[in-house]
Amino acid sequence: MTTLDPVRTRGGVLRHRDFRLLAAGGAISMIGNGITPVALAFAVIDLGGGAAELGLVVASFATAEVMATLLGGVLGDRFSRKVMMEGTSAASAVVQVVLAVMLIGGFASIPALTVAGVVTGVLGALNRPSSQAMTRFTVPAEEVAHAVPARALANQVGMTVGYALGGVLVSVVGAGWSIMIDAATFAVAAVCFALMRVAHVRPEGARVSMLADLGEGAREVLRHTWLWLLIIQALLYHLFYGGAQGVLGPIVVGEGMSRSAWGVSLAVMMAGFVVGGLICLRWRPRRMLYVGAALLSLTALFPIAMAVAEAPAVVWGGAFLHGVGLSIFSVFWDLAIQQQIPEDKLSRVYSFDIVGSFIARPVGLAVTGPVAAAVGFAPWLLVVAAVIGGSSLIALLSRDVRVLQRLP
Repeated sequence: MTTLDPVRTRGGVLRHRDFRLLAAGGAISMIGNGITPVALAFAVIDLGGGAAELGLVVASFATAEVMATLLGGVLGDRFSRKVMMEGTSAASAVVQVVLAVMLIGGFASIPALTVAGVVTGVLGALNRPSSQAMTRFTVPAEEVAHAVPARALANQVGMTVGYALGGVLVSVVGAGWSIMIDAATFAVAAVCFALMRVAHVRPEGARVSMLADLGEGAREVLRHTWLWLLIIQALLYHLFYGGAQGVLGPIVVGEGMSRSAWGVSLAVMMAGFVVGGLICLRWRPRRMLYVGAALLSLTALFPIAMAVAEAPAVVWGGAFLHGVGLSIFSVFWDLAIQQQIPEDKLSRVYSFDIVGSFIARPVGLAVTGPVAAAVGFAPWLLVVAAVIGGSSLIALLSRDVRVLQRLP
């Protein structure tokens, strides 16, 4: 009997109603998520903040997200992932409306932006493990390998559009109205998730406690060398690169060249994500983690370009290659988790992935400003490039990373 390739059947994975709603909701919210970082960064600068203040505001969001993510993973495996997604999206819309009104009304302050960042971070943390685990439940098992890159591509297109709009909107209508658009995208995403018809399959056996659930998830992570090793690599990436993009980029490129140049840089990086996603729709290497980790070293080119470039075009080239490498790795990484981890532990494993990857990011965001001011912005960006590029290549020394293969 011949098995049809889902990509070549009519409509591909998009013929599944729940997958269409999941992909659409994620992509639409990603448009707003691309706009807000640009708007928020320049809102802080317009309120008189510098690198240190901007780092603290962004770090507050990242800290809250990390602290609540493990809870999001446990809740996603215990309760309805669909309800978690629609509820947190609706609540995020309300928070963004409040933040936008403060900026539009002229009574925002850096502490107020920090509080809003904390609340937004918590809601995002409760949403993300359930969202990442949901792909498997919207398509037949044999189509997961096609659904993962398709959904990643939809998110990347949404984020690319958001980054491209971010710089333009901030210049034309200001930060407040830009963030109001983000609120609208969260509301639309909540509607998409509410329309899904995905049942939650509760794990068998008695649920002892949340700590016991976390312990079970941690043991599953430690059981796979490739999993915990690449989480450590991601920790180093976000510790160093988070501040390079979130703090130094708006200053080195946004203020040194132009605000629109920084917005375009982020948009071009996301265009690289889109290209990487398109590549993954057709390219299916058997040793997917080995290939992904090797290409992840391309991320070093963006901070190098920010450090040495005098023209925006060079920065945009580094940003594009950064996006391509990170996109291909992310798709193969996500597919490895979807294929190798039991579904009753999926949300918790994703939560440990997120926490392990991002736990050091608030530290990097908070200290990047002072450290870069002390040693120089350009030298620190070169240090960032050495760490994120070198750690990607070091991961290739692991046999588990080299030999893990895509399931047929």
